[in-house]
Amino acid sequence: MNRIEIVQGDITRQEVDAIVNAANESLLGGSGVDGAIHHAAGPELLAECRTLGGCPTGQARITKGYALPAKYVIHTVGPVWRGGVSGEVDLLAACYWSSLMLAVRHGCDSVAFPAISCGVYGYPLEAAARVSIGAVRDHMATNRAPGLIRWVLFGPETFEAWEKAFAEASDG
Repeated sequence: MNRIEIVQGDITRQEVDAIVNAANESLLGGSGVDGAIHHAAGPELLAECRTLGGCPTGQARITKGYALPAKYVIHTVGPVWRGGVSGEVDLLAACYWSSLMLAVRHGCDSVAFPAISCGVYGYPLEAAARVSIGAVRDHMATNRAPGLIRWVLFGPETFEAWEKAFAEASDG
């Protein structure tokens, strides 16, 4: 049975099969969630990421979790917000779909997501929340795994945007 959870917290401390990293195309670390995940996982994560050759926007790659409680890190590259006229919605949905398909292929029954593209990439919180919840629900309509999908959101404003979008999606 699929479950969705929305919590406020630190994604690097989640005891799940995989955490998703809101990465940049190089996969070599950055700021925000990306920097926190690289820091918590240790230098082995960067070493493995160097072997991957980057990742295009909307796609995902998987590595070991190293010092993280999660077995895997799924790195996905979200779109930079350009006013919604450059395919951002489809690219953001593709991040969730690609990440979930990698999780399924690697036997993950639990996955934790951050708010992809909502930091320095500037995606508006409410719009990102609606896209992410829609993409996950689309995945869940045709896939039994992962059994647990959790958003781990850092601040109260982000948490509230996801809670609101989830409530609206549940009413509709």
